[in-house]
Amino acid sequence: MRVSRLLTVTTVFEGTTGLFLLWLPAIVLTLLFGWREVGPETALMGRVAGAAVLGLSAASWLARDDGGSRARLGVITGLLLYNVVGAALLVFAGAVLRMVGLLLWPAVLYHVALTAWSAVCLCRRPDSALG
Repeated sequence: MRVSRLLTVTTVFEGTTGLFLLWLPAIVLTLLFGWREVGPETALMGRVAGAAVLGLSAASWLARDDGGSRARLGVITGLLLYNVVGAALLVFAGAVLRMVGLLLWPAVLYHVALTAWSAVCLCRRPDSALG
């Protein structure tokens, strides 16, 4: 499991999600949570989330060929934290709040998989983990 592939996958999926959240937050929120109406405050927060994941995408893209640098280690650690918390919040939304849209459970699986992938990359020996 190469780190550069993890960062490329993150770039593509989070970048796409970020752009859609910025441009069409109501559609993304409907697909994730099944909401039929999205108020202006919710749309604004969706756009803020879109900007955040777009930033994560950009950092992942720039770190993908960065070898074993501490900055790359920081990006992977950030990805691990983001995916753990993201998966937990999505599970909470579906299981407790009953906010389930078409893409909620696939999004949970995606974040769980990237959590595991990030953890594997971080647990490798430092000289090979970031290569």
